[in-house]
Amino acid sequence: MSGALYNIDVLRMAARVAEFPPLADAPLREERRSPTCGSRMTVTLMLGEDGRVRAIGLDAKACALGQAAAAIMALGAIGRNGPEIAAAGEAWRAYLAGETDTLPDWPGIGLLAAGKDYPARHPSMRLAFEAASAALDRAAVNG
Repeated sequence: MSGALYNIDVLRMAARVAEFPPLADAPLREERRSPTCGSRMTVTLMLGEDGRVRAIGLDAKACALGQAAAAIMALGAIGRNGPEIAAAGEAWRAYLAGETDTLPDWPGIGLLAAGKDYPARHPSMRLAFEAASAALDRAAVNG
């Protein structure tokens, strides 16, 4: 594995997933799995009356990159709404796919920029954004 990819900062960020334990009483829950590597991510969310994320929990069964991406997503999610998280997730997907050289406007995401060169890791690095977006989409539809 590349030292640039799995550096101490990425490993420290991956450890921060523990700051977001799953929320047992959360009304929103979504799981996503990567068919490529088997990583699994469950995101639990509580929203405020304004529809913005008030609390987030993670159950991350993923490599260090997937865990770091989940922690980065969670750290930036509080106070955001579904469209904001979905837009960042789509921008992250496009960056990883090489469709753009512009990183998403999301705090800390640049830490994982080197992951762009490792396509086998992309699905794991997208799971948290995908799960959160799906849960928030469902909440918007169900009101």
